[in-house]
Amino acid sequence: MRLLAFARSTAARRASLALTAVRRHHRPKRRPDADESFRLTYASMFDPPAEIHERLDLALSEVRANLGVEHAMLIAGQETRADGQFDARSPIDTDLLLGRFQDGTAEDVDAAVRAARGAWRAWAATPWQRRVDILLRAAALIEASVFHLAAVAVLEVGKNRMEALGEVQETVDLIRWYCREMQDHNGLVRDLPKDPVAGYSSRNRTLLKPYGVWAVIAPFNFPFALSGGPAAAALIAGNCVVFKAASATPWSGWLLAQCLREAGVPPGVFNYLTGGGARVGESLVRHADIAGVTFTGSYEVGMKIVRAFANHRYPRPCIAEMGGKNAAIVSRNADLERAAIGIVRSAFGMQGQKCSACSRLLVDRVVADQLVDRMLAHVRELRIGDPSERANWLGPVINRSAHERFSRFSAELGSEGQVLCGGRTLHEQGLARGYYCEPTIAQLRLGHALWREEMFLPILLLSPVGSLEEAMEVANGVDYALTAGFYGAKDEIDWFLDHVEAGVVYCNRPQGATTGAWPGYQAFGGWKASGSTGKGAGSVHYLQQYMREQSQTIVD
Repeated sequence: MRLLAFARSTAARRASLALTAVRRHHRPKRRPDADESFRLTYASMFDPPAEIHERLDLALSEVRANLGVEHAMLIAGQETRADGQFDARSPIDTDLLLGRFQDGTAEDVDAAVRAARGAWRAWAATPWQRRVDILLRAAALIEASVFHLAAVAVLEVGKNRMEALGEVQETVDLIRWYCREMQDHNGLVRDLPKDPVAGYSSRNRTLLKPYGVWAVIAPFNFPFALSGGPAAAALIAGNCVVFKAASATPWSGWLLAQCLREAGVPPGVFNYLTGGGARVGESLVRHADIAGVTFTGSYEVGMKIVRAFANHRYPRPCIAEMGGKNAAIVSRNADLERAAIGIVRSAFGMQGQKCSACSRLLVDRVVADQLVDRMLAHVRELRIGDPSERANWLGPVINRSAHERFSRFSAELGSEGQVLCGGRTLHEQGLARGYYCEPTIAQLRLGHALWREEMFLPILLLSPVGSLEEAMEVANGVDYALTAGFYGAKDEIDWFLDHVEAGVVYCNRPQGATTGAWPGYQAFGGWKASGSTGKGAGSVHYLQQYMREQSQTIVD
């Protein structure tokens, strides 16, 4: 099997059993009355069966034994190398060389776009049922190697074990969700009534057709889900894809490309590029033959892409997901233990490097001290270190730049606010070669610039407030509007939902105050500066964005 070089061995193939097999055959002993087996989602990941960890341990050992390999780009179905390469190292330990990857150029972008353009007519003409079959096969290949792919995400991103497993399984579920949307809506073709014209029979229908060549530019934090999901939607719709992996996570992108190739995606239909954003990303966005783009990343880069796509001879679709500055509001009537757990999980899960992370906490001053005490108790229980070890919940931030920004922000919080916990980078006990930061909670005056800036780090800002109305004004008073959370009485929830400005909202949720969307359960997309379309990934409205409507009338 080409999917993973190390998976050719019998032991590795045994280790990459599908997570569905675990669901089917393993029922947690602590819940003997459960009527179904364990299903991994971001909401259920906190208490998994032991067998999942055992399988991941085996996969991690196999992955670690096969590091340092050079990987090509994939253009027109061919492995392609550039004149230069770059090293990908683990943020867990920078001495750990994960692999060598191609430093692509504008010429590589042009070759990939030409290949996609040349393959598009045949792919668009492929019956949608066939496209769905191919993508379902890709989902099955990903799921069959879920443990090995998760092991790669642990080492490459610094995710903890369950976050990594969750992301790979989320990729599977996103692909299957978009396939099911295509199936349930008959390929997005709908017959309409005949014209009421005597003496003629006119057949009318509306259908959605693909645009052409679609660019997918992925972030580092979810290198499988936020590349595999958009790419699958584009492919199911009949577009061809040119995919640029994040420079920090090219290995995950390579493995995704191999899954799609092995599933039967024809040459040129999916192309995989690596290299810097200034050369590869910029060239891709500005290429005249790119018909649409999906970008996930910062507001600054996202808005450049939005503007570049507007500055064309005709409008082109741009799906830009651009981060968040997500608030949790806690009422004096809240279950404080539930709130404390949910806020800590959302603020510090994956080291705060989620666009949905809880970064602002607005709590009624009547209960503020009680809530803070409970949160600090939970933070003290968090283990920081190599996330491949089961005991550790927090791993490193992604790179030196993030590490340095953490130090800068922490110093500012120490001088202008009150740091309640954390604030240090960690270098002791074998952490010196990685980018480790303490989970940090700080009280800071409202109006300070850090209340508006997306830090993308394990930093939570806190302020007591005098009323829910004051909290809502602060929560809505930023440009971002991705996710939000609320903890309070049942009769306060409707008020919160009526007034909050965010694309994804959670109420009284201990699994995560602002994080944890899963395909088919919660759509995920932002308003205002957090998103360009107002439609969420994993929703019933997402797939149609990759297609354009054509009305057809035929008179007999």
